[in-house]
Amino acid sequence: MKSLIIAEKPSVGRDIAKTLNINEKRNGYFENNKYIVTWALGHLVTNATPEQYDTSYKEWKLNDLPIIPNKMKTIVISKTRKQFSTVQSLINHNKVKDIIIATDAGREGELVARLILDKAHNKKPIKRLWISSVTNKAIKEGFNKLQDGRKFNNLYHAALARSEADWIVGINATRALTTKYDAQLSLGRVQTPTIQLVQMRQNEINHFKPQTYYTMKLNAAGLTFDCVKPQSHSDKAVLEGIKKEIDGQTGHIASINKSHKKAYPQQLYNLTDLQQDAYKRFHLGPKETLNTLQALYERHKLVTYPRTDSNYLTDDMVDTLKDRLKAIMATSLKDIAKAQMSHTFSAKQRFVNNSKVSDHHAIIPTEVRPDMNQLSQRESKIYMMIAQRYLENLMPPHEYEAIAIELKVGQHTFTFKDKVTTKLGFKAVYENSENTNSQLDQLQKGATLNVSKIRIEEHETTPPPYFNEGSLLKAMENPQKFFDLSDKKHDKTLKDTGGIGTVATRADIIEKLFNMNAIEARDGKIKVTSKGKQILELAPQKLTSPLLTAEWEEKLLLIEQGKYDARQFISEMKTFTNQVVSEIKESEQNYKHDNLTTTECPTCGKFMIKVKTKNGQMLVCQDPQCKTKKNVQRKTNARCPNCHKKMTLFGRGKDAVYRCVCGHTETQAQMDKRHKNKKSDKVNKKDLKKYMNNDEGIENNPFQDALKGLKF
Repeated sequence: MKSLIIAEKPSVGRDIAKTLNINEKRNGYFENNKYIVTWALGHLVTNATPEQYDTSYKEWKLNDLPIIPNKMKTIVISKTRKQFSTVQSLINHNKVKDIIIATDAGREGELVARLILDKAHNKKPIKRLWISSVTNKAIKEGFNKLQDGRKFNNLYHAALARSEADWIVGINATRALTTKYDAQLSLGRVQTPTIQLVQMRQNEINHFKPQTYYTMKLNAAGLTFDCVKPQSHSDKAVLEGIKKEIDGQTGHIASINKSHKKAYPQQLYNLTDLQQDAYKRFHLGPKETLNTLQALYERHKLVTYPRTDSNYLTDDMVDTLKDRLKAIMATSLKDIAKAQMSHTFSAKQRFVNNSKVSDHHAIIPTEVRPDMNQLSQRESKIYMMIAQRYLENLMPPHEYEAIAIELKVGQHTFTFKDKVTTKLGFKAVYENSENTNSQLDQLQKGATLNVSKIRIEEHETTPPPYFNEGSLLKAMENPQKFFDLSDKKHDKTLKDTGGIGTVATRADIIEKLFNMNAIEARDGKIKVTSKGKQILELAPQKLTSPLLTAEWEEKLLLIEQGKYDARQFISEMKTFTNQVVSEIKESEQNYKHDNLTTTECPTCGKFMIKVKTKNGQMLVCQDPQCKTKKNVQRKTNARCPNCHKKMTLFGRGKDAVYRCVCGHTETQAQMDKRHKNKKSDKVNKKDLKKYMNNDEGIENNPFQDALKGLKF
């Protein structure tokens, strides 16, 4: 008799199989004389759709709402049905004596496994592997202390309650709003407060009134000193008076303070921090970054699990730190990485903290040496960001001398502040030399300095910046900083539970809001569209605030602890859903399409609406039941032959036209002819491999699919 291990992903299944010497490969699982290890592909089982309860729900009708099943049904996800069938047959096989759940150590991981077991009608005993990293050491230790699966029943009840509540509220609120106003409108516990976040920032900017203020500086001994009192003033005349007082005077150094200080690197990356940095440095959207990370993790095996909210590692990983350093030595960071190999690392490192790792540890390089030539440009950028941050955290702190010089001129004090590097430390990753200021070494307390060039500078207060895709992610992680929830308990809950959405879903939420035309980005600035504003006006107020998430999380935590009944929670959500649907039904507000065109839908004949997408514009039928879409324009990867910028495609097929911002225009026929002339008769293996690995290529490329099994 054998134990069946169910992992959440194939990669983790392979790691467990390798560690436990489960080497006999089968179709969808590994096996030896003691264990069988198989895996899900994320969720294999999900909540049924309304029409799977009753076919009449296929047509959206306001009178059918609210749709609240007496008992929630689950279904097998069709595109992963084959793997579910494999797992189900193993669960029910007579050679399997018990099940070991080895999905992610957290609420969602528990839900993944339990829904599969429930759907497969499992009756066998359950054990739980509870580990936060998948190193050999962690896996072995975890299997040495497997826990009784029943210990995690409450965690499963909390996960299931969250899943069912999101379904009940989201399905009904979206259908109610869509059918009431005959428009494609969507509401959700996470997406609607995200629109509100953008709107609040927009309001703040629109209502901002700039204030003028003034500061004063002077030059002495080649250094620039700032006035201390006042540091700034709204009345220029005050500073003009001080300027007259000190004009033509000399100053003397009242004090020189030097203090030795240390600066430490930023924390190891979690997903949100990495997405934010990738946007700042390379203007990569959160979804692009996540997709690139996924490729680095699954295809290239170069980085650890991406969907993590932790900035820390666990102590069982300390033994692997140098192996990861060796991997980095295959990059341009070779010399710096090599220098760290002589250092000793322990569980006392600043980034090692078991208590701050829940489901997954921080994103770091694996022990696999990268072949940088095999990575696309985007993959290379993201990998190097992760490698640099990892290397910084293994290096000594940056050390510097903070210098503050006080200069007295008459009755007024001016200061000069500077930092002089004494040891580069981790900053050697980015900087090559240490800065020194020999000028400062010559200055002494009491010295007299000639004052020159006294100037008064005018400034204006500025509004907060518009959200971009990076900063909006961060705001979703900390919504309590933007919303006034009145109760500090709710603030703390949101902070502790990671805000609205999860690291795995936030990028998709933002993408969805772009696609449904609730928000738009102009020059990187995210703004709410007319449709988004109307959604906020039409939505029940409680769905526009993260307060609902805070209240849910407080109760879900109590369910996990066995202090609250999951059935009571679902009952409350059903009551809340009834209130939401009633409020929408009784509303006397109207929805106005401000982007209606005179183009008739080729499917149903109704007028189409023009919507902006991240890469252009398209026409969408105004009838949410029709779902017909027509491409109007979109940004492509085709490069302009003159300025090499990406061109915009207008129209389709033979009538398509490509235009560039520089003014260059060409038809589809001209484009095809130009590319045909550029192609050579032969393609070398290196170029072919590079093409196949390029994630900027065409998706579902039949040429790439046909050749993917070949080895060069």
